[in-house]
Amino acid sequence: MDKVVPFHILTTPFHQNPLSSKPPTSHSPPSFASCDSQLFASLPSSLPTLSSSFNFLYDLGELKTLNSVKAMHAQMIKMSNKNCIDTEGKNLVTYYLEFGDSRSAAMAFFVSSAQDYRSWSSSLEELRRFGGDLQILEFFCEFHSGGLMLDSKVLCVVLKLCTSLKHLWLGLEIHACLIKSGFDLDVYLKCALINFYGTCWGIESSNQLFHEMSDQEDIVWNEIIKLNLKNGRSVEALELFRSMQFSSAKANSTTIVKALQACGKLRALKEGKQIHGYVLRWALESNLSICNSLISMYSRNDRLDLARTVFNSMAGHNLSSWNSIISSYAALGCLNDAWILFDKMELSDVKPDIVTWNCLLSGHSLHGSYEAVQAILQKMQDAGFKPNSSSITSVLQAVTELCFLKHGKEIHSFVLRNGLDDYDVYVGTSLVDMYVKNNCLSSAQNVFINMKNKNIFAWNSLISGYSFKGLFEDAERLLDSIGEEGIKPNLVTWNGLVSGYAMWGRHEEALSTIHRIKSSGLTPNVVSWTALISGCSQNENYTDSLKFFIQMQEEGIRANSATVSILLKACAGLSLLHKGEEIHCLCIRKGFVEDIFVATGLINMYSKSGKFKSAHEVFRKIKNKTLASWNCMIMAFAIYGFGKEAISLFDEMRGAGVQPDAITFTALLSGCKNSGLVDEGWKLFDSMSTDYNIAPTIEHFSCMVDLLGRASYLDEAWDFIQMMPLKPDATIWGAFLASCRIHINLAFAEIAAKNLFELEPHNPANYVLMMNLYSMSNRWDDVERLKDLMKNAGVKNGPVWSWIQIDQAIHMFSAEGKPHTDAGKIYFELYHLVHEMKKLGYEPDISCVHQNIDEVEKKQLLLSHTEKLAITFGLMNMKSGEPIRVIKNTRVCSDCHTAAKYMSLIRKCEIFMKDGIRFHHFREGECTCNDCW
Repeated sequence: MDKVVPFHILTTPFHQNPLSSKPPTSHSPPSFASCDSQLFASLPSSLPTLSSSFNFLYDLGELKTLNSVKAMHAQMIKMSNKNCIDTEGKNLVTYYLEFGDSRSAAMAFFVSSAQDYRSWSSSLEELRRFGGDLQILEFFCEFHSGGLMLDSKVLCVVLKLCTSLKHLWLGLEIHACLIKSGFDLDVYLKCALINFYGTCWGIESSNQLFHEMSDQEDIVWNEIIKLNLKNGRSVEALELFRSMQFSSAKANSTTIVKALQACGKLRALKEGKQIHGYVLRWALESNLSICNSLISMYSRNDRLDLARTVFNSMAGHNLSSWNSIISSYAALGCLNDAWILFDKMELSDVKPDIVTWNCLLSGHSLHGSYEAVQAILQKMQDAGFKPNSSSITSVLQAVTELCFLKHGKEIHSFVLRNGLDDYDVYVGTSLVDMYVKNNCLSSAQNVFINMKNKNIFAWNSLISGYSFKGLFEDAERLLDSIGEEGIKPNLVTWNGLVSGYAMWGRHEEALSTIHRIKSSGLTPNVVSWTALISGCSQNENYTDSLKFFIQMQEEGIRANSATVSILLKACAGLSLLHKGEEIHCLCIRKGFVEDIFVATGLINMYSKSGKFKSAHEVFRKIKNKTLASWNCMIMAFAIYGFGKEAISLFDEMRGAGVQPDAITFTALLSGCKNSGLVDEGWKLFDSMSTDYNIAPTIEHFSCMVDLLGRASYLDEAWDFIQMMPLKPDATIWGAFLASCRIHINLAFAEIAAKNLFELEPHNPANYVLMMNLYSMSNRWDDVERLKDLMKNAGVKNGPVWSWIQIDQAIHMFSAEGKPHTDAGKIYFELYHLVHEMKKLGYEPDISCVHQNIDEVEKKQLLLSHTEKLAITFGLMNMKSGEPIRVIKNTRVCSDCHTAAKYMSLIRKCEIFMKDGIRFHHFREGECTCNDCW
């Protein structure tokens, strides 16, 4: 119904209801006996005489037949013993039903007006058991159409039945009849009408009815507020609660509890505090349910301090109180405090229940303490509690994240033995998710097929699983099957496909899926676009990430913190400092800087874009630093060659109680190799297993080979490779070959190259390194041999380029591409710079030219190196005092490195250069790498 007709003009005749079996035969209301002329037709002619002191309970107990019950009922009517009928109506209902006469029982039920609502409920349950709700409505229509006048209790019951059966038009006719007759509505009838409209005609109809009521009693206020909350209209419910205070009506405890739950759900701290004030004004703080709801409301608004204040102020605590405060601490990640409260709870002689244990399980699982989850499960079982579906869901999440497939299968067996998968869709969905994320798609599908109740979450989990594994035909087949099951795909379904396509580098299909979302009648949201942007970023296709972000903005979709984190990664990958700074400004405006993932992304972006100081400033402003943020900052120190500072930060991290992981040591060892800290590197490498129980991976071994080799300990590096417990891979031999090139050791280099050519036959960098070594040793025949080897293997050298950003424009300098439009001016300026540099002692290092040409040609060739051209262009165009930032895709040569030192000295500027390995910061003729590169 598009628009509800105002209730004061409803005039539909009640007797026209389609359920009515008889039209009214008279305009004047008939007596009770005339409602059914057949009721007493078969009664005996002689009836017992009823005295005024008639004991109905006693005599009714002597009745043995239906006729005797009817006779007694008729005698009561003839004697006009209305009080007796009202008082003993329930007994009449019972006896009629026992003899199978539900129609007579219904009549007795409808006319017993003196009973209270509790007695009515008892009689109604008996009628329902024998006849059902629909039959009761049929009797009502029949009796009322016969002219029987019914009171508010009858109408209240009938309206409740209409609500239960969703009989829209009968309830509407009853309301119309009430309006026409000017019936005086009591408070219970008002509540019944409000509930009927809310269930059958929508919450707006209920609100309209409520606002048109002249007298709005306390109970009616409470009912309309609870009804709005039940229909998910939390904001409107809180507005009604506020208006209720101005009307001087008083909220009951149930309404207050539900209003506080709404404040928690909406994160409406201000409104929650106001309700807390209302509780204090009316001295309701002794109500345990209200206090428990206050604890939950404050914790959901991240105010544990206020939640704890409420808890401490309570005169007594029941089990629910303890569970509320323990759940609050666990949900917000204060796990140690949650356990302290758990111990206090036991000391206070309140025993934990399954809810308490599930709160602890959920909190640890939610905040990544996955190993602890299994220990808690064991403690819970030792305490005599059997895991329920909620427990299993938390444990499965932990097992999934830890990739403990064996444990997951054990839990699955427990679920099957205890029948927890029969009807609990959350357990079934968690099992599907566990198998999906442990690469057991066949097991996931078996669980899915055997689930009795499949909701959209189960479908989404399996579709996402197929998508993430690249099995798109299976994913699309499942998508088609959803409709056959009567379930409509939601945005999560589609977003799983978008994410899968994007992850596998199929960006066009991912974008096409976003268009399919629109065709299905849904609107792609920020998650849809972020999934596409993230997939591009994971495949290091950063340019497309930024392109799709622009397209997302054109669609009117606003970025969230997750989108921003991914964009910062793209800016870091491309070293786009200016774009990253723009995103930083966006983060400040939108309040994203408080997000730990965004803050960590900013550190990464600034460190990889040549602005180390800004990265460090962002890091220091983070209040609650995670391991990821520490690792990111340590790696930033490492790539800038600040090895000792990286170790110092590591010590600070340990002092803060944060335990390192394998990534921490990769960053630390990278810092040591970039700073030549051999002793410190050995100490850290040895401490991994001895002090932190972290097994070194191939990345750590590669760092050690690089560290030893660069420091000229080639023999030690060789011995280290021979003693490794892992088989050397391309990273190990690549690090060793690079060290051999630095120290011109052909014997070791040829061994490394032989292994690399087998492991990476199509990597041109390995061939180039060996050709450089051969050319430095004037072994030109070997250079030609390698060129032929590359040609036969189809290996081509990749492009060599450098670029610099001036204002909003990127200026690219390529060794083989089209020359820069200002090439003439750049070379002219470079000649002048070299002339000034030579006055200070600069001599071109022709050993960097690996071609068999004469010395003059080599010097000329050095001038065309892309990094020299980019730096020179920057000096020509950058504002005074602004640093030069150059990005190069390959390792900088020693001549360009030396030239950059002289340029920074002559022009009194800072030069940041990011090459294929690390950052170089040139200032006053020195580089932060200390020539350890």
